[in-house]
Amino acid sequence: MPLVGFLPADDERVLSTIAAVERELFRDGLVMRYRPNMRKVDGLPGNEGVFLPCSFWLVDCFYLIGRKKDARMLFERLLDLRNPLGLLSEEYDPKQKRLLGNFPQAFSHVGLINSAQLLAGKAGAASRKRRT
Repeated sequence: MPLVGFLPADDERVLSTIAAVERELFRDGLVMRYRPNMRKVDGLPGNEGVFLPCSFWLVDCFYLIGRKKDARMLFERLLDLRNPLGLLSEEYDPKQKRLLGNFPQAFSHVGLINSAQLLAGKAGAASRKRRT
């Protein structure tokens, strides 16, 4: 919500959403798309790894709420997941330490670029903290 200017980053609804994501979707230092005990709604068989676009979203949110050290640490963790060519998939299996799902995944790379720009202080207007 703060990434597109819908709500300011310091709005209680944004802060409580970030807290809920950390509490319910954070696994092995990255963000899952679904709660592990939730019945999957995407119709795909099998277990899912952590979802890298969601993890980059959390980097951005950490930064916007002033948790810049946490943002940087999570970003560095995500960078460590790239393959030797610097590519990312959509998911990662922390137990088996391997990329999963669609590869390469544009959403993951867009997240990487957006987070890198934000952390470098060069983010576009849509990623800046706004007040309405």
